[in-house]
Amino acid sequence: MTDALVISNIVLWVAVLALLVAVIALSRQIGILYERIAPMGALMMDTGPKVGEAAPVFDLPSLGGGHVAVGAPAARATLLFFLSPTCPVCKKLLPVLQSIHAAESRTLDLVFASDGEMPEHAEFRQRAGLGAFPYVLSAELGMSWRISKLPYAVLIDERGIVRGKGLVNSREQIESLLTARDLGLVSVQDYMDRKIAKEIA
Repeated sequence: MTDALVISNIVLWVAVLALLVAVIALSRQIGILYERIAPMGALMMDTGPKVGEAAPVFDLPSLGGGHVAVGAPAARATLLFFLSPTCPVCKKLLPVLQSIHAAESRTLDLVFASDGEMPEHAEFRQRAGLGAFPYVLSAELGMSWRISKLPYAVLIDERGIVRGKGLVNSREQIESLLTARDLGLVSVQDYMDRKIAKEIA
């Protein structure tokens, strides 16, 4: 009986040590993968106004009243977010956008854009708690940016110049637009390409 207990304890300790070695090995592999996989920025489509060009200017009525000069020079940069009430990813990103705006409110305005029927959007705007933000409806605005998929974000600086744009599905992709602007780059992918080119050279 005693021999059986000793043997079972030895087997258990061997199993625990084997698991510990496996966890350490997996942790190392995760670290290697993290270094190899580049950060994924907003997926930039090669259509519409290009980064570095002047944004098209639209003077549009907001659902909350008043008008919004989208793309015009302003006191702060503008994050223009194209969404739809039926887009689940758009809805998921709304708290993220509000959080980013709260952190960047001194230098960034947030404008929501879509097209469609006003009653549907007015109800969605109220339900989503977007009353504090301009919300414009304009098919022409979407067409000028060649928006084919949602959610899509555009960063326009104070001078009305496009600083970043792309299809966004996560906080990281939205923040990549701001990061690229701060680094003076077209996109995060552009930064990674430059970094890889330097390492190769």
